[in-house]
Amino acid sequence: MADLFTDNKDNSFRPLADRMRPADLDSFFGQSHLLGKDKPLQQAIQSGKLHSMILWGPPGTGKTTLARMITQRCDAQFLSISAVLSGVKEIRQAIEQAKLTQQQFNKGSVLFVDEVHRFNKSQQDAFLPYVEDGTVTFIGATTENPSFELNNALLSRARVYVLKSLTDEELVEVLQRALSDEEQGLGKRMFHMEQNLTHQLAQAADGDARRALNLLEIMADLSEGENSQPEITEAILKEVISNGVRRFDKQGEVFYDQISALHKSVRGSAPDAALYWFARMLDGGCDPLYLARRVVRMASEEIGNADPRALTLALNAWEVQERLGSPEGELAVAQAVLYLASAAKSNAVYTAFGQAMKDARDFGSTEVPIHLRNAPTKLMKQLGYGKAYRYAHDEPEAYAAGENYFPEEMGQRTYYHPAPRGLEIRIADKLAHLRELDKKAKK
Repeated sequence: MADLFTDNKDNSFRPLADRMRPADLDSFFGQSHLLGKDKPLQQAIQSGKLHSMILWGPPGTGKTTLARMITQRCDAQFLSISAVLSGVKEIRQAIEQAKLTQQQFNKGSVLFVDEVHRFNKSQQDAFLPYVEDGTVTFIGATTENPSFELNNALLSRARVYVLKSLTDEELVEVLQRALSDEEQGLGKRMFHMEQNLTHQLAQAADGDARRALNLLEIMADLSEGENSQPEITEAILKEVISNGVRRFDKQGEVFYDQISALHKSVRGSAPDAALYWFARMLDGGCDPLYLARRVVRMASEEIGNADPRALTLALNAWEVQERLGSPEGELAVAQAVLYLASAAKSNAVYTAFGQAMKDARDFGSTEVPIHLRNAPTKLMKQLGYGKAYRYAHDEPEAYAAGENYFPEEMGQRTYYHPAPRGLEIRIADKLAHLRELDKKAKK
């Protein structure tokens, strides 16, 4: 736990990304929606008025840097702990240090908790009283949705600021500054890098400034040779980024956001968008079998009986993925995605199933009507099992008009309402005809 503003003149072991941390708002790139003129966080920093906050955003967007700048602006002590490496013991130590500073120097303290979503409920509760009584001002940094990962008690005491990924243009500026800065950056080493390569590197960094600078530092080390002005070439760039650097958290919110976008694109009959999100998830490293399973779900939930071929095609694509793997399987799943997005839509099956499950829970263990029970033994027949059952195939149109198949306590129920699209148009006509027969039979 250290004050990160401690002067450290020896930069030889500090990574480029750490050396290039902005010292003030003027050198900070991105987050204009928070730091622009008269924006909320900018006003808080300029006024020097501390309040507890949660900085929520992707990696490399400046969460730690902002916390440090806010603390410096407010002339407070900066106490930093990581939820990955720390526990209640470290929290208590930080609180004791904050109390000591308050008593001896009449100075406030900021408790910065990186990866705060990694703390469990008891760990989060440990510093709540000290946030409440003003011993520390809490600043948490998280890449996960705070509403899912943090206690309501903590959320109610802190304002949430949402940070966004840096644009390619902002990342280019970050890289150019690192290349030209002679004190903290690479300026003294006089690297040459074509502008188009800088743009390619910015794209590869995927909105993450820390990643961009780390990659730049690796490329700089690889390019140094005997030349007085080493050059970062396209070959070096490709070598460094060849393993792929897309941001894709397989257990975090980015994952669920993207699968949601895929599902909603299918539902919205937008095949091109659906294919893009499918490709985006594959590019990020998502398991193709997981995607194949979700596509099967979409076939029933969004299309159902409007086009029963959708489910067959989705199942076939899943099987191809299991049997052949990549890339043949992924192409088959892509085919299914496009078909589902283009097919007639109906959520009638999904809605009907949900209503039926609700009734099954609400009505409990109702008895099967006696006329619907099987009667394989003499005793069951004597008890009336199966008595008065009407065999549908012996009835006109193979339909026992007016018959009841629900428990007596429930009465007749209607769950399935076919959509006026695709095959369900014909299904709706058939069901309407059968209900007319029911009405005539009751009369």
